[in-house]
Amino acid sequence: MDEQQQHSETSRPAAPTSARTPEAAPARPSHTPDTADTPGTRDTRPGAVRSHRGRNIALIVLALLILAFVLWRWHPWGSPGGAAAPGASGAHSGRPGRGGPGAMANLPQPVHVATATQGEMPVVLTALGTVTPLANVTVLPQLSGTLQEVYFKEGQMVKKGDLLAQIDPRPYQISLDNAQGTLARDEALLQTARLDLKRYQTLLAQDSIASQQVDTQASLVRQYEGTVKSDKANVETYKLDLVYARITAPVSGRVGLRQVDPGNYVTPSLANGIVVITQLQPISVIFTTSEDNLQQILEQTQSGAKLSVTAYDRSNTTSLEGGTLETLDNQIDTTTGTVKLRAIFQNSKNLLFPNQFVNTRLLVNTIRNAVIVPTSAVLNGSMGQFVYVVKPDNTVTVRPVKVGPVDGERTSIKSGLQVGERVVIDGSDRLKEGAKITVPADKPRGASGARGASGVRGGSGASGAAAYGAAGAADTTAASAASGARPRHGRHAAQASQ
Repeated sequence: MDEQQQHSETSRPAAPTSARTPEAAPARPSHTPDTADTPGTRDTRPGAVRSHRGRNIALIVLALLILAFVLWRWHPWGSPGGAAAPGASGAHSGRPGRGGPGAMANLPQPVHVATATQGEMPVVLTALGTVTPLANVTVLPQLSGTLQEVYFKEGQMVKKGDLLAQIDPRPYQISLDNAQGTLARDEALLQTARLDLKRYQTLLAQDSIASQQVDTQASLVRQYEGTVKSDKANVETYKLDLVYARITAPVSGRVGLRQVDPGNYVTPSLANGIVVITQLQPISVIFTTSEDNLQQILEQTQSGAKLSVTAYDRSNTTSLEGGTLETLDNQIDTTTGTVKLRAIFQNSKNLLFPNQFVNTRLLVNTIRNAVIVPTSAVLNGSMGQFVYVVKPDNTVTVRPVKVGPVDGERTSIKSGLQVGERVVIDGSDRLKEGAKITVPADKPRGASGARGASGVRGGSGASGAAAYGAAGAADTTAASAASGARPRHGRHAAQASQ
């Protein structure tokens, strides 16, 4: 019992003590002056904490103002129309694109130019054509018989008269011998009849026989003469058959694929023949041109001029052969409004192949002292064809021109341009009337404008770096101040808890 009472008495005053702890807290600051006076300790009074917070906020606001000023100096997007402030115009003049979309339009545009020259311009008509051989012969047998031998190789070049194949000649040789025998017999009979006629004529002169017998004998002689002529014709026929038994090349050229093999029985009605021979030298090209060009072609041909024709491959880049215009068709095709022309080529290198598709260029005339510019200089617009002419002050002007004949990369100008004037050939898509240009070849090395622009950029970059450095230093100070304030708050809380 005594122990329980002592325990209750010991634990009972604890509650009032804990309850009185807040009331006793104000008495603790009596030791604070001693703590503040101690060297190396921080001031944790509420007024000192509020002053630290004010300094931190001021530093942060100052850093934000410096950052806003730097951004405003470097990116003046707030100006209307993309124009920079007057003081910053010099700094932005060397930095294209910083002043908005209008800044690029005022800069000189880099272009390539060419000078209009004077020279000869050929008047050339370009057309599509097909290589057509002058002779394309299917070799057929002219008599029936067994094909014994073939003496050519497929794709071989042959000359006219070369032996190609042989048909069995023995039946025709026998017929020839028979015809020659008949001829010899009939010639003997004719000789006898002529002798008898001569005797009868002598006897008739002696008035020994009747004249009727002489006339009969004369008719018999003429009959034998006709029989002999027929026999001679038969002999020649069988001789010709022997010639036909030897099949020879009718023209010079290249033989194609063999259609009949040796051992076959061939007849004159053979569908595909024995072989096809195509003449390659010379060879022709048939092409068409518009009826509008017919007048100038006829003026040259009727005067006796030989017009030059050049054949190019399918891509129209490689010249295959040169020739001359041979003839024109006698009528215009009403469905297409074109006329056919034939040009002859010697084809010495066999570059032209039958039925090959080619591009032909017919030289009709040559213009002397023509104004010539590159074809890329001539542009098409709503006003028609025009060029950009470069003025002495390196600005361009739009000049309408009248274009003459065109020869690939060269174009002749009939009117609107003079010899020696410079025209833009590349980069014209960025130009307009009065636009400033610069030619890369004319730009000096290390231009002063570039150095000034780089200096301005360097200065602005240095100032920007300094500004960013100042802002960074301010941010660091603010951060350090904030980090220093946080431990103090922690110490106040710890002291309050104690």
